[in-house]
Amino acid sequence: MNIIRLFRRLLPLLFLVGLGWFLWRQVAPTLSTWTGLADPNPQVTVTHNTVLTQVEALGRLELVRYRFKDVVEYKRRAYRFLPESKIALVVAGEAVGCIDLRKLKPQDVVLEGDSVVRVSLPAPELCTFQINHKQSRVFSTENGLFQDAELVDEGYKYAEAQVRNAALQSGILAETQRNAEQILVPLLRTLTGRRVILGQQMQLPKPSPKQ
Repeated sequence: MNIIRLFRRLLPLLFLVGLGWFLWRQVAPTLSTWTGLADPNPQVTVTHNTVLTQVEALGRLELVRYRFKDVVEYKRRAYRFLPESKIALVVAGEAVGCIDLRKLKPQDVVLEGDSVVRVSLPAPELCTFQINHKQSRVFSTENGLFQDAELVDEGYKYAEAQVRNAALQSGILAETQRNAEQILVPLLRTLTGRRVILGQQMQLPKPSPKQ
């Protein structure tokens, strides 16, 4: 009797298992054909629309590039009762000296006789100064109080300003002027067949602030 009762209880389960096996045998061939249709290298389509937002005329003649390495320790105390936050950065930066030829006017080129051309160049400028983030890194941080990212940003801004100051103090403008003479004098001599004399444009004094 116990065996008959157990068989009756298992009969529905056996029926479901048999039905599932039967259905799988019927569906399996169809599924295999569907999977064969799948492309192993699916085609990807990307849609984009590039918009030109600005056109800028460039006339700067870059003549010298200075590269710097520095270790910057930046400290900040936000509250009196808390220890100061400190970050150390190993910074690589660069500055570029140039002459903006867009400022050259027709009256700045003067022909003297048949053998001399006198050119008054714009004053040399510090075109760019920036941090090379690929070659810079954070050396250490202390007491950041969950503001490490803000400290790093402030430290890099301070370091970038120091790159500008260091370039100017190292004489980048004078070096730019010298390189301009070395490059432009032979070029203009070849183009004009004249002796070339380079000078600088007259700089008008800035008006003093009104009292």
